[in-house]
This record gives sequence, structure tokens and C-alpha cells, in this order.
Amino acid sequence: MEIILIILIAALVATAIYGVILYNGLVRLKHGVSKAWSNIDVLLKQRHDELPKLVETCKQYMKFEQDTLERVMRARAAVASAREKGDVAGVGSAENELRLGLGNLFAVAEAYPDLKSSERFRHLQERITDLENSIADRRELYNESVNNNNVRIEQFPDVILARLFAFKSAQLLEFSPAERQDVDLKALFG
Repeated sequence: MEIILIILIAALVATAIYGVILYNGLVRLKHGVSKAWSNIDVLLKQRHDELPKLVETCKQYMKFEQDTLERVMRARAAVASAREKGDVAGVGSAENELRLGLGNLFAVAEAYPDLKSSERFRHLQERITDLENSIADRRELYNESVNNNNVRIEQFPDVILARLFAFKSAQLLEFSPAERQDVDLKALFG
């Protein structure tokens, strides 16, 4: 009888330890998603801060292109609003508009040689291009974290703890099919 009791206690302790390990793994994944989003958020904020400088620089040269400049600023505001709300789908949608606006802005800049030769404009264009590339890299890491989290909370036996402790699936940061094609901003200045 004592051996059965010892085996039963050992099985309960092993089950508890296993449950703690599973729970801690789910917590690690959840926080990995948050960390990956924070990395994107920092880059979005940096780009958000650079865009007014770019628009102001362009205004000095592009007197007749106000619609293009306003479109970039409206898209910038939409990204900021979605980012502040933590609305991943909204960020994806607003990012589409912003990237289109930036592409148009850089394409229109071709018609202004003085603007293209401006050191400030070139610096801002390079900075924004670097931020765009970093955002794309971080988006990949974020989506990988989301995928790992979502798969894990649906797998057995993790699904039991995930439902018991209300772990939620996270949303991928997705862009439209046109947005998935890489935009070569440097080619627009070629």
C-alpha cells in the first residue's frame, strides 16, 4: 500500500512539474509576441518621427504636389492611430497606404532635380528606406512569434492549459498582395 501511495504522489508531482513547464512555455511565447510587436512599434515610431521632416523638406521644392504630401501625412496619422490602439490589422492596412504614398512621393521627387540633390532629402530618404527594411525584417520575426504562439496554444496537451488560463491567439501582421512585393525605393531615385 505504501508503494502505491509513493507512486501516486510521484505521479502527481511529475504531472504538476510538467504542467508548470508547459505553462511557463506558453507565457514565454506570449511575451515573445509582445516583444516582437514592441520591436516593430519602435521602428514605426522612428519612421513616424522622420516623415514630417521629409514632407517639410519636400514642401520647399514641391509647391504643386500638396495632394501627394497630404496623402503621406494622412497615412502616417492612420498608422500612428492603429499602432497606439494595438490594432495589428489596422497597422497593416494603414501601412499599405503609407508605403503607396511614400512610393508616389519618391516618384514625384524625380521631377524636382533640386530636391533630389538636397543633402537633407537624400539623408531622410536613406533613413526612411533603412527603417522600411528594418520594419520588414521585424515583421517577419513578429509573424514567426505569432505563429509559434498560435500553434502551441492549439496543440495537445498545451491547449488544456491555454484554455484554462485564457491564453489568446495573436494576429499576424499582414499586408495586401501588392504590398508583399518588395518596393525598391532606391530604384525610384535611380
